[in-house]
Amino acid sequence: MGNDTMGVLRSWRKWQEAQGLSPRTIQDREYLLTLFFATTNAGPLAITPEHVITFIGRPGIGQSTRATYHKHLRAYSKWLVRTGKRTEDPTAQTPIPRQPKGLPRPVSSHDLPLILKACNRRRTKMMVLLASLQGLRIHEIAKIRGEDVDVRTMSLTVTGKGNKTAILPLHQTVAMFATSFPSWGPWFPFGTSSETIAPNGVGKAIRSAMRRAGVQGTPHQLRHWYGSTLVHNGVDLRTVQELLRHESLATTQIYTQVLDKDRRDAIDGLSIVA
Repeated sequence: MGNDTMGVLRSWRKWQEAQGLSPRTIQDREYLLTLFFATTNAGPLAITPEHVITFIGRPGIGQSTRATYHKHLRAYSKWLVRTGKRTEDPTAQTPIPRQPKGLPRPVSSHDLPLILKACNRRRTKMMVLLASLQGLRIHEIAKIRGEDVDVRTMSLTVTGKGNKTAILPLHQTVAMFATSFPSWGPWFPFGTSSETIAPNGVGKAIRSAMRRAGVQGTPHQLRHWYGSTLVHNGVDLRTVQELLRHESLATTQIYTQVLDKDRRDAIDGLSIVA
């Protein structure tokens, strides 16, 4: 990658940092732009609609990925225009990929104990508990520190998407298990350093436990189990939205599975009085 491209990306990174975007979002966008420039041979200031269409239209890319790629390229292009580096937005002349409607994919309540039993390390078990009983994303789990957990007030402080911080009720099982973790500093350090583990390290540890348990799926499906089980237990959707920390209620519905039995009970409960 040329010096010009690196210089533009550095400027864009500073802009995003000034916006207060999360390091994860900035990193994802930077990775995407690097891939885009390498694939299309486009210059950082010379992007054309054809470059964008060719890149997101490549075969073998899922619909959700296409939508994400286009969103990142649109954010970059708008920054170019806003900072006077270009006069027009090349993505404005491209089709916007439709974001597919997601379906809830929770692990089953039968499989969750098997996953916990397959955790061969104490820290892996805590990762699974934070995902399933607190609904944390893997990048949120990676950043958990002892000072985020207050067993006195039974609260958990989490910094999630967009660097937004929330205080969640602490589950009793997590509180009990927390006594074996440090009350200060990272719970999941990288090796012997004081740095926290990378999110993909959390994902790898949980996936390994799922594999040993004979459970097919992804770590994020533990979060789906969290949302779906809350709904099944009678928690109203607005409260579930708060616990999942979603901006939109529509997003929460993706994470909350309605069981066939619930739908059957709902239909059977209908009656017509003559």
